[in-house]
Amino acid sequence: MPASNARALEKARTLAADVIILDLEDAVAPDSKKTAREQAVMAVKTTGFAPREVIIRVNALHTPWSADDLAAAAVAAPDAILVPKISSAEDLQIIGEKLSAAPASVAVWAMIESPVAILNIASIAAAAKDSRTRLAVFVLGTNDIAKETRARIVPGRLPMLAALSTVILAARTNGLDVLDGVFNDIQDVAGFKRECEDGRDLGFDGKTLIHPSQIEPCNAVYSPAESEVIQAKKIVAAFAEPGNKGKGVITVDGRMVELLHAEIARRTVALHDAITARS
Repeated sequence: MPASNARALEKARTLAADVIILDLEDAVAPDSKKTAREQAVMAVKTTGFAPREVIIRVNALHTPWSADDLAAAAVAAPDAILVPKISSAEDLQIIGEKLSAAPASVAVWAMIESPVAILNIASIAAAAKDSRTRLAVFVLGTNDIAKETRARIVPGRLPMLAALSTVILAARTNGLDVLDGVFNDIQDVAGFKRECEDGRDLGFDGKTLIHPSQIEPCNAVYSPAESEVIQAKKIVAAFAEPGNKGKGVITVDGRMVELLHAEIARRTVALHDAITARS
């Protein structure tokens, strides 16, 4: 949400989203940057967003607003600071140094939105091993990826699947969460739902949204279905039975189930429980 829009910031406190991103970058005109920065800081300090996480998206390192944005965001201490146009591990080290005085609770989310970032994604993701970088999440900038690679954004996103999957693999290797990019056509409800499903199936943890109307269908797609939860609980219970203690493989409803399936099942149940508690 553009941090220059005070009405939008107030509405953000009522939305059924997991995260609110207060934007100082693309959604804010150059002559409104200072106002947006001040309003974002005030909004974070005023609080009232819980249980939503609050993120401030600053301007990229190479811009004239970056230093002031990072300094203000560090003082505001949101849950995380989202930095666009990350292209190397060195970028994250520079950001970490600039945020050295911020509370340890402030994480860094990195936008991956260029060919060079995707080519460097292994080293960028590995920067999470250095706690000073604060790196916790990747966010895909699919519009910029399309612009820079000339790949067309079409149903199924086949032209950019290799890039998306590469980022997901790097994230998983280094214990990072990763969020899918935005869907531009607010009126195309069916297309949006399909892209949410495609992203979920690829392995994304969620999707960034540009309009409140997208929240409910996105939540529905990324929440475990009732049938999945029932089956997951059955698998967890089966492995917990005394007779199955120490076994690597058991049978549940006539199907072979391994310990890795139990791990997936526990995550499904945990996600369901978290959503239920939030509701």
